[in-house]
Amino acid sequence: MRRARDQLTALFLLALILALIACEREHRRIGESPPPAATTEGVRQSDLQPGEPQPKAAIENLYEKNAYAVSEGKRLFDWYNCSGCHSHGGGGMGPPLMDAEWIYGSNPENIYSTIVEGRPNGMPSFRDKIGSQEIWELVAYVRSLSGLLPKDISGGRDDHMAAKPAEQSTPREKPVPKPAEHSQ
Repeated sequence: MRRARDQLTALFLLALILALIACEREHRRIGESPPPAATTEGVRQSDLQPGEPQPKAAIENLYEKNAYAVSEGKRLFDWYNCSGCHSHGGGGMGPPLMDAEWIYGSNPENIYSTIVEGRPNGMPSFRDKIGSQEIWELVAYVRSLSGLLPKDISGGRDDHMAAKPAEQSTPREKPVPKPAEHSQ
């Protein structure tokens, strides 16, 4: 009797260990520290410069590989009323963010600099108003608007922006047969 109980306990422990090993989940980097802040002096708008060409130091936005961060950027885009000028990325008072023409560049450091410093004729500076992590999340979302991120990372459009309601949100209807028309 004792031997059967010991074997059952050992079998249970083995099953528990195997379950813990097999239950590896996706590692989500939610609390990840943002990339270093882009220096606004170091962001170049053009390769034209006097003297020897300087190597371009690209800053990688780690949030562009994180779907959660892109969705947070989408939330912040509405929260800070970026939609008021950029009209959900399609352009309004501000330039569109869904096309291939970017006035100040589409690199992450250019977008970061635009958000921090602002731009003439309308774009306000958000220096000391938005934290660095939130700015990088906004940068990731803005780049996703024009398809610069992989499709599995980019967030979908809001339901209210869709051309028709999603099939899952369509109310259940009971079809009624059309009354037959009598010809006289």
